[in-house]
Amino acid sequence: MDYDSVADELYALRPEEFTAARASAMASARTAGDRELAERIRALRKPSLAAWVSNLLVRGSPGEVEPLLRLGEGLRQAHQDLDGTQLRELSRRQHALIRALSLQARQLAKEAGHPIGESVQREVENTLHAVLADPEAARAWAGGRLTKPLSAAVGFPATAEGARPRRPEPPPAPASSRPGGKGSEQQRRRLAQAREDAAAAERELRELQDEADAAGREVAEAKQQVDGLQRRVEELTGALEQVRGEHQQARFAERAARERARTADRRAREAGRKAATAAARLERLTSPASDA
Repeated sequence: MDYDSVADELYALRPEEFTAARASAMASARTAGDRELAERIRALRKPSLAAWVSNLLVRGSPGEVEPLLRLGEGLRQAHQDLDGTQLRELSRRQHALIRALSLQARQLAKEAGHPIGESVQREVENTLHAVLADPEAARAWAGGRLTKPLSAAVGFPATAEGARPRRPEPPPAPASSRPGGKGSEQQRRRLAQAREDAAAAERELRELQDEADAAGREVAEAKQQVDGLQRRVEELTGALEQVRGEHQQARFAERAARERARTADRRAREAGRKAATAAARLERLTSPASDA
């Protein structure tokens, strides 16, 4: 036994299987005389549902890990360079990729026997945003051993005050733009304004993404409601057709019963007349006048 293989095996399990498997691994380590390993295994925490789904995405779609990590590197570099064109292009890719990955994660969870709702999917999306913004979060996610969802920062670290943009070295500046000159002060103001604009663009992007996600959830919920009502209509239509068939059969049965009743009544009347005739004849045969 070794720690990494045990941890990978545990975090590949479904959440309800984690605790029992961890106890079994601890017992095996103790039996092997490795108390240190047993304590390290004991310290492994059971993942939340959102963390498990995020881990499942790493294991179930390993080909999607590297593209997301590369996109995060590109976004962080674009923020560092204050490259507006590249930032806008990568931001569009960011929204599309995160949405696609979160839907893929939801499908993987459903196939694994754990359908998730919108709140858990949102936590998975926040984790993916954190992966793009923070290299440490990216490494933690790619390891597939998250115990709780990650939180995305409002902006990228490179947009913070004091970040040094990576740009080609400019030609020698005129005296007016050297340190202490008027041009230097203007450059600092432009740089500060560019950072503020980048941070504002990031906040606006997140707000638009939230609105788009909310609208997408409303569409999905409305579609589910429509689908449910359609199934109900189909069920009621089927039930109505069945009732109509039963009603028709009942009407046929009623007419047949009426006919049988009329036939029985007619036969009863005929039998009554015959009985009366037979009784009158018998009476005549047995009367004294008949004997004489």
